Amino acid sequence: MLYLASRSPRRSQLLARLGRPFQTLALEVPEVRAEGESPRDYVLRVATDKARAGLAQTAGGAQAAWVLGSDTEVVLGDRVFGKPADAADACAMLHALSGRTHEVLTAVVLAGEHALHHTLVVSEVTFATVDAATIAAYVASGEPMDKAGAYAIQGGAERFITHLAGSHSAVMGLPLHHTDALLAQVGLPFSTVSATEAAADV
Repeated sequence: MLYLASRSPRRSQLLARLGRPFQTLALEVPEVRAEGESPRDYVLRVATDKARAGLAQTAGGAQAAWVLGSDTEVVLGDRVFGKPADAADACAMLHALSGRTHEVLTAVVLAGEHALHHTLVVSEVTFATVDAATIAAYVASGEPMDKAGAYAIQGGAERFITHLAGSHSAVMGLPLHHTDALLAQVGLPFSTVSATEAAADV
């Protein structure tokens, strides 16, 4: 049985596209970067923490459980931009990203009782120069508030992006190609219902 350790509706929608049955787990995992921890180590650790916490939550089930944990962070230099604390924080993040190229790191971890598989996808995203009024209007829409780096590539911020090198779905929160490869590696079966029906259930 496959579980998704995430509250994110975007990740549920993305995972449903892969056509494998799963259930979601509602859990809270601290996302605090340790002193001296590199951005890549940080995003992989958080995804691992989510997968392991989910596995602990499913302990004792009748079926062998696999739990998928994922984390996405926006990185500029050595700065990690998680979800903004408030509107001012969101504006500050977007001003910092404006006119520059940043990395989006997405880690995916698949945890089972006796195995742990992972992948880390790095995408490069270039923003056009975005003026203060446009940033303020975008932040006022509310869309940036639960997004790493204060933007959604699948939403209103798509118009800011001049170039993407990497995985579009990874920037959204779950790299479909790489995740599908992990699920295939452990032999998780496909659903007997369509991806559209599966997406409607999550």
